[in-house]
Amino acid sequence: MVFLVNLARVVFAPLVEPLRAAFGFSGATVGLVVTMTWVGSALPRLPTGYLLTKVPRHTVVFGSGTLLAVAAAVTAVAGSFYALAGGALLMGLTSGAYFIAANPLVSELFPDRVGRAVGVHGMSSQLAAVGAPLVVGGVLLVADWRAVFFIVTGVAIIGATGFVWNGVFNFYVTYLVETKGLDEPMARNVLTGVFAAGVPAFVLTGSIAERVAYVPLMLAILAAFVASLLALTVVQGLTAVVVVSLFFGYVIHSLFPALDTYLLDSLPDENRASAYSLYSASMMLVQATGSAVLGGLTDAGIGFDAVFRGYSVALVAVLVVLLGLYAVERLPSEAAPA
Repeated sequence: MVFLVNLARVVFAPLVEPLRAAFGFSGATVGLVVTMTWVGSALPRLPTGYLLTKVPRHTVVFGSGTLLAVAAAVTAVAGSFYALAGGALLMGLTSGAYFIAANPLVSELFPDRVGRAVGVHGMSSQLAAVGAPLVVGGVLLVADWRAVFFIVTGVAIIGATGFVWNGVFNFYVTYLVETKGLDEPMARNVLTGVFAAGVPAFVLTGSIAERVAYVPLMLAILAAFVASLLALTVVQGLTAVVVVSLFFGYVIHSLFPALDTYLLDSLPDENRASAYSLYSASMMLVQATGSAVLGGLTDAGIGFDAVFRGYSVALVAVLVVLLGLYAVERLPSEAAPA
């Protein structure tokens, strides 16, 4: 998460020349766009400090991730200076709110090794600064400047779902034992069922994706994932838990072929492999942190159900953003030309 948030602040530096060429901006004008990012980073810091007296830190962190997806999408479709500056401002707001909430949260999650935790968090942030010119340069070899922000949008949206899934399935046995009262052998059997439900999901959803519009399919599956995660926090009893778990497993494994179909059919033919590999690598970095974050939150005394409900709220916000983009025809709905 911190990698993407800081990338949002530094990504404009290697894009100065492409933006000048695309819009015909003067040095002062493009400099103002970049300045808006850092103004945005400064503006929410004091208000976020007050907000944190009313709202849990992890909620603000999740909210900033959602705002990042919105900001990247706005920037990607910008057609004027004002729209571009507005997108830059939103991307800055994301980083300002995130760092005010996340740095104290890191210290709370790891009270016995604050220095090391803060150092790792800061290192991840700096990796974004190191990688920004390379990422931007790689994208610009195969597409225009807008593609930079569509990759950020894709990672923020799809990585968010994978982030949640990564934490949930790795702690699923623990969750069923501690929250649902199952014994460990039964909990492991239920987890096996979750993965087993994915076997037909890949085949069936892959076939369905060839026959229906894949954007509505993707959105419907994402909505079902959120619904099943919320249902999991409500149901009690072995039968109900097993039924919801099987549905949960089927839905999440359906999401992967639907998303891959959407992306692969939307990327230009001649650059499909390279663009998909860049997206896939970035997405996996986001997903990989899911277990560490969930473990840290529960160690801090936040119950599994509370975390899962918070995740669901964040994913609903992501879904709303996707629905809005689809409504205004900003999501690709057919294969992109070479």
